[in-house]
Parts: sequence; structure tokens; C-alpha cells
Amino acid sequence: MKLKTLLLSACSALLFAGIASAETLTIATVNNGDMVRMQKLTDDFKTKNPGIELQWVTLEENILRQKVTTDIATKGGQYDVLTIGTYEVPIWAKQGWLQPLDNLGANYDVDDLLPAIRSGLTTDGKLYAAPFYGESSMVMYRKDLFEKAGLKMPDAPTWDFIADAAKKITDKKGEVYGICLRGKAGWGENMAFLTAMSNSFGARWFDEKWAAQFDQPEWKKTLEFYVKMMKEDGPPGASSNGFNENLALFQTGKCGMWIDATVAASFVSDPKQSKVADKVGFALAPDNGLGKRGNWLWAWNLAIPAGSKKTEAAEKFVAWATSKEYTNLVAEKEGWLNAPPGTRKSLYANADYQKAAPFAKMTLDSINSADPTHPTVKPVPYVGVQFVAIPEFQGIGTAVGQQFSAALAGQVTVDQALKSAQALTTREMKKAGYPK
Repeated sequence: MKLKTLLLSACSALLFAGIASAETLTIATVNNGDMVRMQKLTDDFKTKNPGIELQWVTLEENILRQKVTTDIATKGGQYDVLTIGTYEVPIWAKQGWLQPLDNLGANYDVDDLLPAIRSGLTTDGKLYAAPFYGESSMVMYRKDLFEKAGLKMPDAPTWDFIADAAKKITDKKGEVYGICLRGKAGWGENMAFLTAMSNSFGARWFDEKWAAQFDQPEWKKTLEFYVKMMKEDGPPGASSNGFNENLALFQTGKCGMWIDATVAASFVSDPKQSKVADKVGFALAPDNGLGKRGNWLWAWNLAIPAGSKKTEAAEKFVAWATSKEYTNLVAEKEGWLNAPPGTRKSLYANADYQKAAPFAKMTLDSINSADPTHPTVKPVPYVGVQFVAIPEFQGIGTAVGQQFSAALAGQVTVDQALKSAQALTTREMKKAGYPK
């Protein structure tokens, strides 16, 4: 009896020790399809790391940014792993808010990361975030609708061609809209699209002295073109549509063209998810002959807040989720088509991926053609293609996005939206001490 009691006590003690030593990582992430897939595959991580539990906080893009920014700025410590974008990484690294990722393991192969993506996540020679997927933007279109309308999509279309094609393939009675574009307000929602688009129209956020440029003709041309095309040939309620809403519209056959993130290519080409999977073609983002296309450069990345008490466990998770092995796991479970794109050279050298993903070369070309250090036609004092890499941009970009979303909804005119954008941007930049 005593022996049995001793054995039970010993087992209980071991069990308690195991529970006590287990760490729970709280991971903040965005509700995009690739991240949702990652959560489904984490049994693989848990098997390899039995002492680490995972707790997920999955949020819509704008809300995620707000909560994560507030938490890290106030040292709230709610999250052990953060999903953040290319915009935040260098700014937060310089603020001392992120841990450098020095211990991702001997097999991680940092040199396999695409240079265009890696450079945006590196400060003073150190990697501060690991890319989960990378992207540019491009045109996704319905080949069947183009054929029916007697149109042929060029590999490198102009904006005028896009507007003309949208008009010809729109069938409002049949609930097919020629063009779907982001309209939801947010610096990373409608302003990501409109800033990249404005680059191809010759516009810029600021001149060399940090003076706001929304009172210049290039921005007026951009916004007028966008609003007119969307009102005539876009879906109803477009001012509420972001990436996920437009993805749903395209997958259900309601969009003739969609210009958005290259990462969407696998979703619209997957017959399990898309009604038009076998009808999708791809082209480079449009231009106006000024030397810049309307495509951006972005990555969703995993980072660890500075001062974290769970750095070792967090690094293990970050390394797992952004490794070549994770890519192979996705390919094994869900096919090469769904491998997270835009981060590793080895993926684009993989014959199985090239065969499964007809958009692979177009994605890589789009990523490599975006130039964050020279994003616009005219000189600018900032870096960033679809954003301005200064801390104030998050607030200013969202406020401007609200004005432009209101113009799309018909609540204000284009001129009123631009006037408000100019005034609020000038005010905030003066407050921050930028204009020289």
C-alpha cells in the first residue's frame, strides 16, 4: 500500500512538474487564409516541441495592427509572437521594441530568403522578423470573360486598358463586375492599393521637404480615375471591401478583374475554394508609361517583442512557421499550390511548385520589380512602396484612407477628399516636426 502511494505521489509530482514547465505562447495573427492554415497544422510543431502550448488571437487586419501596436508601445506584454508587416519592422527595431532573431537554428538557412523581402526586415545587419509570406500585387482576371468580350490581357497592361476592359466585361444584371479593388479605409487596406496606384500616376505623398502633395494634379488624376472606374464597373458597397471581401467576390465569380496581393493567386486558383479556379489569368500591375507600375512590396512576418520572458520558445515557433520544412509540410498536406509564397528562393527553384502554381513567375517578377528606395517617379525623402516608412504614417494613412473611402461611397467629392487629406496630413506632419 505504501509502495502504491509512493508511486502515485511520484507520478503526480512528475505530472505537475511537466505542467509547470510547459510554456504557453500567445500568438497574435491576422485572419488571412495562410495564417488560418498555419493554425491547423500546428500539431506538427507541438509534436516536435511537447513543452510548448499555443494560444491564438486571430483578428481582422486593421484591428490586429491597432492592438499589436498599442501593446508593444506600452510594453503590455500580451503577446509572445507578433504578426507584423514590412512597415513596422524597421521602425520598431530602431525603437528597441523587437528581439533580433539570432537563434533560429542551424538548419534555418537565412540566405535562402528572397533579398527583396529580407532587406526590409533587416536593421544594422540583424534580422528582426521572419517572413511567413511575401507578396507584391498583380492583376487577376477571368480569361473566359475576356475571351467572350474579344479581349486579350497584355502581360503588362496600362490603366487605360484596365478601365476599358472593366467596362466591356461588366454585367450588372448577372452580378458580374468588371473590376474589384480595395475601398475599406485603412493605411494597409485602401491606402496600400491607392498609394501603389498613385506611384504609377506620378504622384507622391511628400516632396523632398516633406510637404504634403495631395493638392497636386497627379493625386487628383489617381483618385478621379479610381472612383470613376469603381462607380461605373465595381461592385456595390465597394467602400467596405478589403482584401478578404474582394477575395470572396472573385472566388464566387462576381469579379472580372481584381488587382491585389499576389498571395491571393493560390486561393483563386484552388478548385476547393474558388468557383472560377480554371478560368484565372495573371498579369503585372498596371502602369501609365511613366516608369512605375502600381504594384507594392509587402511581407507578413513573425516577430518577438523585446523583453519577452519566453524568447527561446518563441524563436522555436518562429523558426518552425517560416522554415523550408513548414513549406514542405503545407505541400504534403494541401499541395504545392498552397505553399506560402514570396519568401524563399528555393520555392521558386522547385519544379513541383512551378508546375502547380502558374502564377509563380509573375509573383516573383512583381516582387523583384518593386523598389522601396525609389518608389515614385519624382524624388521623395522616404522609402516604402505602398507606405511611407515613418512612425506617423499609420495614423495619417488611415485618416487619409477614410477620406478616400468616403469619396468612393459618394459621401464627399474627390476634390473635398483631397482637400481634407492635404489639410490633415500637413497638420500632423507639422506637429511631428517634419517639414523643413
